[in-house]
Amino acid sequence: MSGASGMTGSELVRQILESEKDSRIIGFDNFFASSIDTIRDFLDNSRFAFNEYDINDASKMRIVEEEVVREKGAFDRVVYINCAAVVHTEHFYEVEHTWETNVISMKSFLEQAIRVKADIYINCSTSEVYSMQSWNENGGVRESDYLMMSTAEHSQRTSYACGKLMTEFFMKDAVDKGKIKGCSIRFANVYSKHERFAKHIIPHIINELLEKNSVKLLENSKKNRRAFLHNIDSCRSVMALINSEKALDGTVYNVATDEEITIIDLTNKIAEKMGLPKPDIIFEGYRSSDPERRILNTEKIRTRTDWFPIITLDKGLEMCVASIER
Repeated sequence: MSGASGMTGSELVRQILESEKDSRIIGFDNFFASSIDTIRDFLDNSRFAFNEYDINDASKMRIVEEEVVREKGAFDRVVYINCAAVVHTEHFYEVEHTWETNVISMKSFLEQAIRVKADIYINCSTSEVYSMQSWNENGGVRESDYLMMSTAEHSQRTSYACGKLMTEFFMKDAVDKGKIKGCSIRFANVYSKHERFAKHIIPHIINELLEKNSVKLLENSKKNRRAFLHNIDSCRSVMALINSEKALDGTVYNVATDEEITIIDLTNKIAEKMGLPKPDIIFEGYRSSDPERRILNTEKIRTRTDWFPIITLDKGLEMCVASIER
């Protein structure tokens, strides 16, 4: 598993260790968007082998491959899960990093899975691929809808979306050619109680409120609305897809919730849960090519698996606030 200490990876480690009692996880991360703290509770578990490796380091990936080959005979199936740089604002405008991590190294990791004759490959993508066509009036965008992306003249952010979209083509091509089973997942606005990167909106609001009773938001926030997906539910979808034979067809699955909220209401809700008065909101800066809404239709995954979200936004925010060290 790549990105094993990240927001998706760390929760997947927990869910796998708890639900798959005969499993063993070989995980790695370079701590680009995480820290050892998210997996500290699992480091002494004999079924979890973790190393500080970078997916872009070919020599380290050879070590991972050798370890998989040594151990695969003791298990019924081998599952590769690529959680590297699933979504992080540091990658949005870094074209070189996006290309290296999300395109070249994803393809190399997929090729490794094929070489060791892994049974399944799960490719974690992002709803960023919908770019400027992120919602409609008919229950949200579907996986089969045509995409309308921003161009380089509008925003380099699109490079991240294009990179992740390319990984979906690699995934589908490998399955169509009978090399492996698997699928891609487009997550929408995932958050977690472990996340402390202030460039994502929920931890940004929490950090601002902790430091002062005011919050700086982009001008976009006067109009923007979002639906947020807790990482418990995003990882439950990975588990559901792994265990659904008919879902491993190489195609893409939206994973999201229907609880849409304005960014301003989100700010006030978090302040209320922190026991703080209504905060002052300062609007500063503007993000180009930022869709006002992002609503994903999740009918496909709900019909092919038993997945549905179980963490409401209210409950998820309470979990985030309860984890704060004041």
